[in-house]
Amino acid sequence: MVARRKVAVAGVALSDCGRVDDATPYALHAQAARRALADAGLDRSLVDGFASAGLGTLAPVEVAEYLGLRPTWVDSTSVGGSTWEVMAAHAADAITAGHARAVLLVYGSTARADVRAGRRTGTLSFGTRGPLQFEVPYGHTLIAKYAMAARRHMIEYGTTIEQLAQVAVQARANAALNPEAMFRTPVTVDEVLAGPVIADPFTKLHCCVRSDGGAAVLLVAQEYVRDCRTSPVWVLGTGESVSHAAMSAWPDFTVTPAAVSGRLAFGRAGVRPSEIDFAEIYDAFTYMTLVTLEDLGFCAKGEGGAFVEKGRLRVEGGELPVNTDGGGLSAQHPGMRGLFLLVEAVRQVRGDCGERQVRRGDGSLPRLAVASGTGGWFCSSGTVVLGAD
Repeated sequence: MVARRKVAVAGVALSDCGRVDDATPYALHAQAARRALADAGLDRSLVDGFASAGLGTLAPVEVAEYLGLRPTWVDSTSVGGSTWEVMAAHAADAITAGHARAVLLVYGSTARADVRAGRRTGTLSFGTRGPLQFEVPYGHTLIAKYAMAARRHMIEYGTTIEQLAQVAVQARANAALNPEAMFRTPVTVDEVLAGPVIADPFTKLHCCVRSDGGAAVLLVAQEYVRDCRTSPVWVLGTGESVSHAAMSAWPDFTVTPAAVSGRLAFGRAGVRPSEIDFAEIYDAFTYMTLVTLEDLGFCAKGEGGAFVEKGRLRVEGGELPVNTDGGGLSAQHPGMRGLFLLVEAVRQVRGDCGERQVRRGDGSLPRLAVASGTGGWFCSSGTVVLGAD
């Protein structure tokens, strides 16, 4: 039996993020890609696999052309915010099978700048065809879907609005340690609750920021690790799952596809949730963090509120630091944020995070991490377990 190739993340990078008024999405893709290759210390000629979504008519063909790449393996899977964890899973499988040696995942968006310049509106329609045609006439917006799911959890399990607010408070506490975060000023539960209501029960600070920015991740086969300037972070296990398109087809608003993708990823990695040192979780809204923690197995179903209210998510003093850069709630959120989760997870495992660096109880660097992305309105999930060895 032929031994399976191991797959490592060799390079990660962000483009300029936050408020970027003078760049195109293509330029942010290129900036992040160049920085990730430089981070790895590898030449782009090694890259024979490419994955991108969300830009161009023929993604990833247009972006690859812009970057001067001619890949022989491509992926344009688009399942919302979880796209990048799903793509990482596909890329790892391709490298393991020998179909690629180095796969570059890239994303870039000027979501904030486009609204500011009037190139797009603040709320984009996902269309009116297919199953969505039965929801669009009633004005059921994206945020309303998340808010309705949160309210169901509150009714079902007694989760309080104060507990949801704690997610925002702790994300901001982590962002305060990140010099690149958009918003770093600490907030209190009372301040979160006092904000304008966006969609009941969410006030403004329950919702992610709108930013510009890009990210890139380079995965390579194990034989190229020796040529890298960085320490490898290994892909130990992955999982992906889809649930529903229409809210009426969602069996339980309190259970997300992460319950499946997480179980698969942990099982394939051969680790338990209790062994994870920190987690990067998609957080377009506070409820996403809370319910995903439950579905990944960090606490029992219905106990997410009690879990988050005790400060467990903080880098400083938290039992399970979550969204260590400040997450989409405070650091940056340019649209499909899943690739940013992988960048932060890799940086933490490598020990590159400065003031916000996670440490284990004995002061050592973290060994195991999980990045879990969510797409649509809990329509899809991708989970990746990463490790130092």
